[in-house]
Amino acid sequence: MKIAVTYENGNVFQHFGHTEQFKVYETADGKVTGSEVIDTNGSGHGALAGLLSGLNIDTLICGGIGAGAQTALAEAGIKLYGGVSGSADDAVNALLAGTLAYNPDVRCSHHEHHGEGHHCGENKHGCGGNGGSCHE
Repeated sequence: MKIAVTYENGNVFQHFGHTEQFKVYETADGKVTGSEVIDTNGSGHGALAGLLSGLNIDTLICGGIGAGAQTALAEAGIKLYGGVSGSADDAVNALLAGTLAYNPDVRCSHHEHHGEGHHCGENKHGCGGNGGSCHE
């Protein structure tokens, strides 16, 4: 299985559509067998699902993610674990152990107000960092 994680400084990056890197993990028998950091080369929301599909990714772990990107991932056959924060390596190990805490209803929308407790926008790269809008 190949798992991709939105990635920044060792942690799960909190906005799928703005991620500049993915950390891609090769796994076998419930263990990580290798990993590498992949640059998105400026790809945005729409192109990222295609990028992951081209890398034969089975599973994505991320923070916030919009409905359009979720649909694109589903169409590409990529299983999504959203609403995850903290260490990317720890998240992958937790997924493999069956203990990953994630939000099956995660949303990051350009058009809806961000709810309390939503991680999207808590850092300078996040959605909502400029007055509550995802638009730059």
